[in-house]
Amino acid sequence: MFSRSIEETIRKKLGSGKAIVIMGARQVGKTTLINEIVKGENVLFLDADDPSTRRILQSPSTETLRTIIGPNKYVFIDEAQRIKGIGITLKIITDQIKNTQLFVSGSSSFDLGNEINEPLTGRKWEYELFPISWEEFEDKMGILKSDQQLESRLVYGMYPEVLNNQGNEKEVLKNLVSSYLYKDILSFSDIRKPEVLDNLLQALALQVGNEVNYNELATLVGVNKNTIQKYIDVLEKGYILFKLSSYSRNLRNEIKQTRKIYFLDNGIRNTILGNFTPIDLRTDKGALWENFLIAERRKQNEYKQTFAKMYFWRTRQQQEIDLIEQRDGQIKAYEFKWAAKKAKIPKTFIDAYHNSGELVDRSNFRNFVRV
Repeated sequence: MFSRSIEETIRKKLGSGKAIVIMGARQVGKTTLINEIVKGENVLFLDADDPSTRRILQSPSTETLRTIIGPNKYVFIDEAQRIKGIGITLKIITDQIKNTQLFVSGSSSFDLGNEINEPLTGRKWEYELFPISWEEFEDKMGILKSDQQLESRLVYGMYPEVLNNQGNEKEVLKNLVSSYLYKDILSFSDIRKPEVLDNLLQALALQVGNEVNYNELATLVGVNKNTIQKYIDVLEKGYILFKLSSYSRNLRNEIKQTRKIYFLDNGIRNTILGNFTPIDLRTDKGALWENFLIAERRKQNEYKQTFAKMYFWRTRQQQEIDLIEQRDGQIKAYEFKWAAKKAKIPKTFIDAYHNSGELVDRSNFRNFVRV
């Protein structure tokens, strides 16, 4: 059991009269977190993976809901995106059944968001949960043991089940990818060509750290640009990957309107490629390091509610910076290197933005991933 960074934030919202919505990929620990928060209380658990639960919660009356909930102080609806029209049901519970704290979880921000955003406007607190963060891992394992596992984490990632089954990481990851990627996402989206999804993910996994061109991907995968865009949108809302846009403000030669794509977990990326080679023997260690650091930073910005925006920077002359973070009107530049090297922030950027940047390497990364 790993203590989660947002647990205390959520506890402070209990009894506020609003639903608490937690979204994130399957197996990141949403159910475990909520069960920890409501431990020892009267809880009604409703699993939307169960067809009978879906039938009961699809368009019920207020009195039916009162009967279902009974004296329970807490109601937890798991994988709520599976229930058609769930937004109205959640609105009724929140508005009509007072003194009941409603928890809702979902593994697709697209499906669940579409269902609940309008009915629950002003009636919900919404949070995202990701695989275990380095901070959560280090707090449980200690600095020394966690540091000794860094190379393994770059290869196998940070999913709770992976961390709790060391020695069986490959099997756990393969089951997770096959059950989630190739069943869940395909069944709850209108993607009808699993081979296209597979080829696209392979291509994206090989391009981590590089700019992604949708036209080139379309040619490579054999579909049109709109299909590529739609599939990437589904994968992003399914918490498999995320995009960084290019940062541009002053310079005529800055690259604009391009993007890089990263995976929320290194283990998922490596499973897609079928590559679990140790880090010291890999040619892509730089890409793995960059993906790990940017994913960890995203977790921290979300959990700590920094409201920071994340970008990359590049010019037509191939000058580039791995990460630009904009927070409270200020920007910071970061370069990532696995081995300690001198930071090479382009002079063009320094002169334009008056920012000398910072190198993040193996020796100092802890400060970067613990915002």
